[in-house]
Amino acid sequence: MRLTRYTDYAMRVLLYLGSRPDRLCSIAEIARAYAISQNHLMKVVNDLVNAGYLQSVRGRSGGIRLARPAPEINVGALVRHTEDDFDLVGCGSCIIAPACGLTCVLDEALQAFMATLDRYSLADVLAKRGDFRHLLKVS
Repeated sequence: MRLTRYTDYAMRVLLYLGSRPDRLCSIAEIARAYAISQNHLMKVVNDLVNAGYLQSVRGRSGGIRLARPAPEINVGALVRHTEDDFDLVGCGSCIIAPACGLTCVLDEALQAFMATLDRYSLADVLAKRGDFRHLLKVS
């Protein structure tokens, strides 16, 4: 299973903000920290605000923060939100799919993958590796 860059960026934003719950952060700050495109990040952040994962505060001293506590943000739900298509292979367009045993095996594998992600919250992920802020380009 390979997740898209979009999901990767969404997780990075949530991890960054989850490790800084006491303040507002800017998109530019997060983009610099991860050395990624600010334009791409703006699209991701806008989507996460609209989906209720983030809260945006406008104005000169504005920024973004988590819209709810990290323990309430489920990793599996986030991945389902950010990924468009979970087909591991193109079984839907394959002429032998109705008789192929691989389709069931891949469906089972995907369900197991998502079940694992469903067991974790953003808080769990943040706690797994400790404080990573020192690894980023900004604090």
